[in-house]
Amino acid sequence: MKNSLIRLENISKSFDDELILNHISLDVKKNDFVTLLGPSGCGKTTTLRIIGGFETPDDGQVYFNDKVITQKPPYKRNINTVFQKYALFPHYNVFDNIAFGLKIKKMHHSDIKKKVDWALNLVNLKNFENRNIHQMSGGQQQRIAIARAIVNEPEVLLLDEPLGALDLKLRKDMQYELKELQRELGITFIYVTHDQEEALTMSSTVVVMNDGVIQQAGSPEMIYNEPTNAFVADFIGESNIISGVMRKDCFVELFNHGFVCVDKGFGINEAVDVVIRPEDVILLKPEKDKLTGKVTDCIFKGVHYETYVEAGGKEWMIHNTKSHIIGSDVSIDIAPENIHIMKKR
Repeated sequence: MKNSLIRLENISKSFDDELILNHISLDVKKNDFVTLLGPSGCGKTTTLRIIGGFETPDDGQVYFNDKVITQKPPYKRNINTVFQKYALFPHYNVFDNIAFGLKIKKMHHSDIKKKVDWALNLVNLKNFENRNIHQMSGGQQQRIAIARAIVNEPEVLLLDEPLGALDLKLRKDMQYELKELQRELGITFIYVTHDQEEALTMSSTVVVMNDGVIQQAGSPEMIYNEPTNAFVADFIGESNIISGVMRKDCFVELFNHGFVCVDKGFGINEAVDVVIRPEDVILLKPEKDKLTGKVTDCIFKGVHYETYVEAGGKEWMIHNTKSHIIGSDVSIDIAPENIHIMKKR
């Protein structure tokens, strides 16, 4: 595809007769922040390792700037990797860890120092070059691993769940730091995580994977607001996924109640899956001809109430700003643009 920096074409990979990647294709553009997102075992790390050259696909080709690199070893690719366990050298200090790749290239000492100083400054570790690795915190070690990768000025940086070992607050801080670093460096990041919030926070493109297949790829907003199937809708954020019937274009029936929507192109009376996000459900006083239910629980979450309503034989999760009395009757309303129709899974 035009403007692609990395292209995976019909990639398959098996281990011990178990299919891990099933003919996936993916285009990664220059300067993009791409996150491979999915549950454990979905194939995201194997995809990353194939891009980095640590695994060879059974079928398909890997392209870099439109040139085949499928068989090229990692050291011949302008791609660096930050692993989950960082793989720092415990007997080296911070400077020597970061400078390792430059020394392998036999770069002059003065040039190495300039580059290491530049990398340390980028990751906010200026003046830490003489520290021993065991003196550094988890977050600092993560920054050292990133500095060691970027000091070689790769066109692509691969990150395999690099924040997994950090505590919640530090992980959130590092999410914003990585996003800012990617903008400042202007290089392509390909990031692996199973954390949906992390993917939505950091990425310009999210690739949702399951069972070795790419389910959907697009911007965080598109993935969240327009999921292509029930798996994506359920995996990305909270969702009410309901069986419905598309009576005609722009009109769906849920629990024998009609709702106007904006979707077209389905068959008349076609059974469909309907996705409605909790924040898009409007609770009203009981009204005739509207879907009515009973409040079963109401939990204060700080910025909103998480309200559960039994309606149509289903428990709905609803996020709103008002408390509702458990046991009270309410009617459910949804704006047409907030009803997302999908083909049956």
